[in-house]
Amino acid sequence: MDYKEKIKERIEGHCLITFGKKSKYCSNKEKYIAVVKSLMEDIVPKWNDSLNKYDGKKKAYYFSAEFLMGRALSNNLINMNWQSDIRDILKEYKIDYNNIEESEDDAGLGNGGLGRLAACFLDSAATLNYPLMGYGLRYEYGIFKQKFADGFQIEGPDNWLEFGDSWSIRKSMDKVVVSFADGDVLAVPYDTPVIGYGGNTINTLRLWKSEAINSFNLEEFNRQNYDLSVKDKNDAENISKVLYPNDSKEEGKILRLKQQYFFVSASLQDLVKKHLEKYDSLENFHQLHGIQLNDTHPTVAIPELMRILTEEYKMDWDKSWDIVVKTFAYTNHTILQEALEQWPVRLYKVILPNVYRKIEEINSKLIDELEEKAIVDDIRDYKIIDDNNIKMAYLAIYGTHSINGVAQVHSDILTERELNNWYKLYPERFNNKTNGITQRRWLLKSNPELSEFITELLGTDNWITELDELKKLEKYKDDRDVLERFLDIKQEKKNQLAEYIKEHEGIEIDPYSIFDIQIKRLHEYKRQLLNALQILDLYYRIKENPNLDIVNKTFILGGKAAPGYERAKGIIKYINEIKDLINNDKDINGKIKMVFVTNYGVSYGEKLFSAADISEQISTAGKEASGTGNMKFMLNGTPTIGTLDGANIEIVEEAGENNNFIFGLQVEDIERIKNTYDPKKYYENVDGLKRVVDTLVDGTFSDGGTGIFKELYNSILKGANWHSPDQYYLMKDFDSYRKAQERVNEAYIDRSAWAKKCWTNMANAGKFSSDRTIEQYAKEIWDIENC
Repeated sequence: MDYKEKIKERIEGHCLITFGKKSKYCSNKEKYIAVVKSLMEDIVPKWNDSLNKYDGKKKAYYFSAEFLMGRALSNNLINMNWQSDIRDILKEYKIDYNNIEESEDDAGLGNGGLGRLAACFLDSAATLNYPLMGYGLRYEYGIFKQKFADGFQIEGPDNWLEFGDSWSIRKSMDKVVVSFADGDVLAVPYDTPVIGYGGNTINTLRLWKSEAINSFNLEEFNRQNYDLSVKDKNDAENISKVLYPNDSKEEGKILRLKQQYFFVSASLQDLVKKHLEKYDSLENFHQLHGIQLNDTHPTVAIPELMRILTEEYKMDWDKSWDIVVKTFAYTNHTILQEALEQWPVRLYKVILPNVYRKIEEINSKLIDELEEKAIVDDIRDYKIIDDNNIKMAYLAIYGTHSINGVAQVHSDILTERELNNWYKLYPERFNNKTNGITQRRWLLKSNPELSEFITELLGTDNWITELDELKKLEKYKDDRDVLERFLDIKQEKKNQLAEYIKEHEGIEIDPYSIFDIQIKRLHEYKRQLLNALQILDLYYRIKENPNLDIVNKTFILGGKAAPGYERAKGIIKYINEIKDLINNDKDINGKIKMVFVTNYGVSYGEKLFSAADISEQISTAGKEASGTGNMKFMLNGTPTIGTLDGANIEIVEEAGENNNFIFGLQVEDIERIKNTYDPKKYYENVDGLKRVVDTLVDGTFSDGGTGIFKELYNSILKGANWHSPDQYYLMKDFDSYRKAQERVNEAYIDRSAWAKKCWTNMANAGKFSSDRTIEQYAKEIWDIENC
């Protein structure tokens, strides 16, 4: 039997066994599951063989609260070089591949850049044949499915596991017990293959599900206490129930703390157990394991490994600490000290008393070390436990051998300002690892049309694993025929996006307008509100002057606000109010349109990044650690309108400021004016600014009686008890931003010059591959070799 017939037979068999019916009667979702199960029959043996080649070698482990993986089917088929064959097989079998692909849910395992970075890193490590394993939580529900009601964000359950996950395998034999002060729970691992491009290496993402040790109490059930009979089951399963549960109340904080400890304790137990199956001592643990802490969420791993070594295996304290420091490395994603994660001592004492004692011991060791170095006066600037709080970033810095920022400006701010005292103490530990993205997902998969063109021009597809090859395309930047084909491809992607938006959002947009896109998590520092004010100002100017000379423009925004983040949710409501005003006004003759995409995620992002004309990266300078959305836009040939913040700075260094649109305050400007800044000066004197800001309070828009618009207005002009007025400098940067938008309009009119800007951005995106980042982690932090 040939391969095609074998796959057909498998699909038919899985449809019968799993759903009890022939494939022709199955839904697209059911066919998708049968296809995946058929593919896994070939993937699993290759996966096992791949893991065997790492025996006896040092491996790296990525501890992360999020892994925003996106859909797996097409990505895995591309990486295995099976996509063409599977498409042909399904076509012969009268199964529509595109329908199958669309039926796959995005895995609800992440929310923002932190989780997407983790996913890109896993892809790059497997592609480059590095032994990197991911460890995290198997959330039953994602953060939420976003909908809108009267412009307000509505959070619904993201039940991505409703039909199971055919890519993952439950490994019950590897389950472990995780202990809290109020009881023990089981951690059960589910393994998912991470397939590198070419299929030579398949690594593992291991995610832990929490389950009760005794899931059903028959005695209570027979007493007719039905709720009590399943209480242990419900309490245990809540730990891995939802990504980032709302923690505005004490119960939510406790659940988040349990989530953090649960997955790191289970992961460390797993590593220790497997290590001792091969070696009779843990003294060489650090020589075979390098663990990267992705931000501070998994930092409790440091005292937990100390507890395991000193209490369970009776190892000497100093020797244990040496192993811990040499094992762990920490990636910082947060610039501001006041935003660094802290936990109340009382919660640790109540939930994790044994771990807290280890943190106390670590803190005492730190104080002794500081006193030996004659650091006495400023000791509070270092203490891990202070003012009844545990400072997780300080614990991460003290308990690791490497601390890295994720863009050069971010790392510089950490060492020169925010963590300067720690940098002086341990200068050898600090380093920069500018983030990256995987070109397999963000170009090869999401933009096959452009990918094929690149391969044609280069005469090779080496760029798929060596993104620096794109630099060779720069020689075509003045080639009219090449640029014309490039613009045709961009138009094709814009047409596809316009159709998708019409189908999913019910909004018809002009595919020949400028697609101005800002898609990212909703946060004040990312300044979606600045974008909204600029759009509203443009609307008013068009109303005053219907003949205003602008290229038609479609503003596309998207992103989720955390359930407890009222201001961010208020900004979404405000944007939707502006959207309704503009889109329902026929007098502006379609010159501008607005879309706020629903439930933005990886799969939606693949369509948005490839179709964008302009990339909105307008965070307050010094607030965005890196950003990776900016890199995805750049890779697809999209110029940036943005501040000199995060990785924008390095993007401009690579592609040239003349090929992007930079505006606004820089980090040093903010340092200079922050103590004297008065937003009212700009609010009252910048033409048109007062008019748009006042719409928050003058009745132009309704906030449904919530008062959130008034609160947003006050946050700008009056501040609050926790921050000064306009802490993100919207008023100061507004006019500069508006002028940058005018420059975009002027540049877009000259199509050949515009194409050259876009092409130059794409050709200089090589630095921003996560392959480059992973090579640096592997050689400079983890000390692992590719196999």
